[in-house]
Amino acid sequence: MSVDQQQAVAMTEGQASEGRTDPWRLTQRGVDAARAARNETLFALANGTLGVRGALEEGDSASDGTFLSSVFEQNPIHYHERFPGFTRSTDTRLPVAEGKHIRLRLGEQPLQVADAEWLDFERTLDLAGGALDRRLRLKTPEGHTLEITARRVVPLAERALLAIRFEVASVDYAGPLTLVSSIETGRQAVEQGDDPRIGVHGGKDLQVSDEHADADGARLTQRTHHSGVALVCAQQHRLSPGLILEGAAAGAGRVEQRFVATLTPGASVAIEKFVAYDDGNGNAADGVDAVLARARSAGFDTIAAAQADAMQAFWQRAGLSVDGDPAAELALRFNLFHLLQSAGRDGITGTAAKGITGEGYEGHCFWDTEAFVLPVMAFTAPDVARAMLMYRYRTLDGARDTARAMNHPRGALYPWRTIAGRECSAHYPSGSAAYHINAAIAYGIGLYLDASDDLDFLSEAGAEILFETARIWPQAGHFNPRLGGAFCIHEVTGPDEYTTLVNNNWYTNRMAQQHLRRAAGAWSRLQSERPRALQALASRIGLDVAEVALWQRAADAMYLPVDEALGIHPQDDDFLGKPRWPFPKREGPHRPLLLDYHPLTLYRHQVCKQADVVMALVLAGDGIDAGSKRRDFDYYDAVTTHDSTLSAPVFGILASEVGQEEKAWRYFDASLRVDMDDLHGNTDHGVHMAAMAGSWLGLVQGFGGLRVTAGRLQFAPTLPAAWNGYGFNLRWRGCALRVDVDARGVRYRLDGGDVLTFRHAGSDVMLTREREAVLPLAVPAPPKATFPRACDALVFDLDGVLTDTAHTHYRAWKRLADGIGVPFDLQVNERLKGVDRMASLDIILERASRVYSLEEKRALADTKNGYYVQEIASVGPQDLFDGVREVLDAARAAGLKLGLASASRNAPALLDKLGIAECFDYIADAGRIVRAKPDPAIFLDVAAALGVPAHRCIGVEDAAAGIEAIHAAGMAAVGIGDARALRHADAVIPRIAEFDLRTFVSP
Repeated sequence: MSVDQQQAVAMTEGQASEGRTDPWRLTQRGVDAARAARNETLFALANGTLGVRGALEEGDSASDGTFLSSVFEQNPIHYHERFPGFTRSTDTRLPVAEGKHIRLRLGEQPLQVADAEWLDFERTLDLAGGALDRRLRLKTPEGHTLEITARRVVPLAERALLAIRFEVASVDYAGPLTLVSSIETGRQAVEQGDDPRIGVHGGKDLQVSDEHADADGARLTQRTHHSGVALVCAQQHRLSPGLILEGAAAGAGRVEQRFVATLTPGASVAIEKFVAYDDGNGNAADGVDAVLARARSAGFDTIAAAQADAMQAFWQRAGLSVDGDPAAELALRFNLFHLLQSAGRDGITGTAAKGITGEGYEGHCFWDTEAFVLPVMAFTAPDVARAMLMYRYRTLDGARDTARAMNHPRGALYPWRTIAGRECSAHYPSGSAAYHINAAIAYGIGLYLDASDDLDFLSEAGAEILFETARIWPQAGHFNPRLGGAFCIHEVTGPDEYTTLVNNNWYTNRMAQQHLRRAAGAWSRLQSERPRALQALASRIGLDVAEVALWQRAADAMYLPVDEALGIHPQDDDFLGKPRWPFPKREGPHRPLLLDYHPLTLYRHQVCKQADVVMALVLAGDGIDAGSKRRDFDYYDAVTTHDSTLSAPVFGILASEVGQEEKAWRYFDASLRVDMDDLHGNTDHGVHMAAMAGSWLGLVQGFGGLRVTAGRLQFAPTLPAAWNGYGFNLRWRGCALRVDVDARGVRYRLDGGDVLTFRHAGSDVMLTREREAVLPLAVPAPPKATFPRACDALVFDLDGVLTDTAHTHYRAWKRLADGIGVPFDLQVNERLKGVDRMASLDIILERASRVYSLEEKRALADTKNGYYVQEIASVGPQDLFDGVREVLDAARAAGLKLGLASASRNAPALLDKLGIAECFDYIADAGRIVRAKPDPAIFLDVAAALGVPAHRCIGVEDAAAGIEAIHAAGMAAVGIGDARALRHADAVIPRIAEFDLRTFVSP
């Protein structure tokens, strides 16, 4: 395939034949070799045990692979300095025998698809049928034209079966065709570079033995070198008329069967290939011989139909829809499909961060399994959620071992990253110190129990996990006499991996509180409803009522402070005392800070990799008032880089709750297409399971307002401006609920079960099978700062607040844009309000016909500034808005300090011309501020220069970006201008003349 061919093709999304997006099908037309690995991830199939990447049967790909969730190798970790408790080895997922290959020979000539001319190619992931369809028309170097079609399924109904229907049709070729169906080995785990998000272990490939191939089938056995894992892989076939067995061979880690036919133009042959794997974790019916006998007897069509039925049943339980945005509907459905197929469903193997679609993170499971993926399954596929938790129960002894290694004599501490239950993290500051994983697992257990009321699970497994993990908190914390006996937890790391080894991480403390209460509640429930089971468990693990009382006491005394100055929850004891991240905002593709900065550089600043306090407010926000949540959102939004794919959906959910609808949409959109658009640049190594789950949570918890409080469902649905409507299905305690939202309101319908009670926008609703409930949309009331308030300083923007230079700026920008041939009008100019010069230039250049270098941009910015300076030459006091002098004089008479936070580098000169420079105690140097509004840097700079804490300042702005910056700085915000455009301000007045000091500032 030539470079021109590769560049001429592209990915499309579910395009129906008439050009509309089909929200049930992800379709790729043409092949881009540079994106081959990414597309192999996107088109992967799995069933919780077996994962098969989406490469071609007849081709070769260095990034291809097939995986079993249970197959891993154990590799030693080498330290130059190893201390007690450091983990000694890590587990690495390995690719297993590759069974998808069916290679072609025309006569004696092997067909190398990479050397052929690709005339037409299409690959489709059928979300409704749970299958991968593919068609390739090619012309060989010898001039023969063939068309290959294939359909592939990995059935949910079997433990580890791959079924393929593969057809070759001749367009103009006449002659012999050989299909070589093989099982191949020899692939090692890919070395994945220095990116710490991915993992670096390659290791040895699996040992091969017992290779055998004959007329009936082919098989081989693989074994790891150190971890004690073995598997068998075997294949059998069904042939169309015209195909016959030509021979078989085995050896050198490869087994094959060869089938021959004679093709003529217009004729075709088909082969059905069945590949079974046995990792020893199933029962007798899961052995390769039994599985292949069933598959060969049923045939591909029957297997594919059963898979479609299974998917139909899932979509009936977990259906979703988006009216007016089929691309978003497809992305949501695609994400949910991957969650279902990669989630651990046998109770033996876990749910890895990259699913079973690649080797990223070495195949490890993390805390996000329970914090993100499990909630989706609890509401859509409760049986899968239960199986995911049973994996944690199966690895409970490994968690006990981890606790002992960490010097805890009792209890269990789940490892930060693991496959088989052992800690695999070599970096304890951001790994083993993340004790919050215990709380995340307890959260998952609690949510599953709320959604299912599965008392058997609680009695047989859940309670033991809750009890053993709860025991760790009294050992990690203590009742601090210096804080009035508050329970404090020391030297832990929260979700934010840019801040490690801290005291009283707010997320950890809040989640530990919920964990301890959940454990105490489980004790009480079992004591009441399963006393014998509780007695047996308590006796076995040495638990008594006094220890349970200690949990309750620690929960009640948990240290969860509020910073009095800012009115926010501090991320930890020291976070708010650190300087903010001082480096300029990065341009270009997203690149995490951790790839370029030493961890200590990150640890020394107020910079968050991902949601931390905000995560606590989403997972455990009960009882926290809306005003506090809004202040937390504003503050942490400004210091978070979202370098983790876990971050955006969490911020989006809280944004919906606190009335930040634009940001809610933006964060939802960022989480929706993480893998489809490879937004973080590592989809090659597998999908991002938690981000995929986050998009569903963004729909249901964000826009739908779903919360579970005290074991009860709550909804507060809103409608994004970009959609006409949306809907989703939920499972809850045996009931099937459908929720549909549009501009007219919310429709709740009970499709299964007799009666369901829940809350809608704060009101109780009882729904029966015979009726629907139609209710109005929730209307979030964004919390506002109150006025008058204690205040020591006023911080003003310049343009649009004190004077109007907006049209002056417009004329300067218009002159520049005309000079370089870039369209520019008043509509674009509106986007420049509150934005600094370079950021404004970037907005204008969005319409440019070419890309400008940084040097060229700087030259253009200087040119614009020259035009602007010429324009303001005639400015004088007459250009002040009415009332400005009176407002400034009254403020100074009241003893308030005055500051100016303008993005204009010409602000000092302009104030001189306006005759008010002497009124200001400090004017920010815009050229020294490296991060533009809506970053709060300029407002924080002014507050620091004035010597006034930010919470004792009131900011005055006319632009939405400025209002956002003021709030992020921890100040109250007064907007000047249109109330709708500035609706997030704490107060809005139409003009500065109406700024009455008595209204806003307490005496």
